[in-house]
Amino acid sequence: MAQESVLQHEIFIVDDDPVALDLLSTVFRLEGFDVASFLEGASFVAAAKERVPACILLDVNLPGVSGLQILQDLKAQTYPAPIFIISGQRDIPTAVSAIKNGALDFIEKPFDTDAVVARVREAIAAWARRGETDGQAPGLVPQFPGRDLLTPREREVLGQIAGGASNKEAGRQLGISPRTIEVHRARIMEKLGAKNAADLVRIVLSEGRG
Repeated sequence: MAQESVLQHEIFIVDDDPVALDLLSTVFRLEGFDVASFLEGASFVAAAKERVPACILLDVNLPGVSGLQILQDLKAQTYPAPIFIISGQRDIPTAVSAIKNGALDFIEKPFDTDAVVARVREAIAAWARRGETDGQAPGLVPQFPGRDLLTPREREVLGQIAGGASNKEAGRQLGISPRTIEVHRARIMEKLGAKNAADLVRIVLSEGRG
């Protein structure tokens, strides 16, 4: 993927609903962002492989290829910009699948545009902090049992948990919702075989000594 450097003020918005697409595009332009809007996935994927925006808003239900498949095609786990999945259905399994496939967070329709803008700004700021630390999660020892099983984002969440942050505090620091922190926590505990939060911290602090 021959990508240019991240464009700090450009947002990509992908939605097959012209009304929702126009609403979000207008709101973000009024907030000072440059916006590239897409009604389908193919042109979006081509653009996202050419240049990296500051953030992506991607509807899960698109004609042809779904938003979840697009996450896989973009290798969203390592894509160098935060990606929000948007859905008109309150579907927890879809939200979990989106996060597993690399989405930063999940936005449900109908949405409050001010809240969406605030979440995008928080995500961009959190992404910048992440870059300053080279993706290393503060609060974690260099090695612990099962570390290689975790994604970079899961290690960031684990660092917050190990540091004693609440779901709300961790979400604010990482630019994601407390509910998404819960999804990551459950996956981390499953991967590391932890029974509870205290067990999780013990594993993290063991530094591979068992």
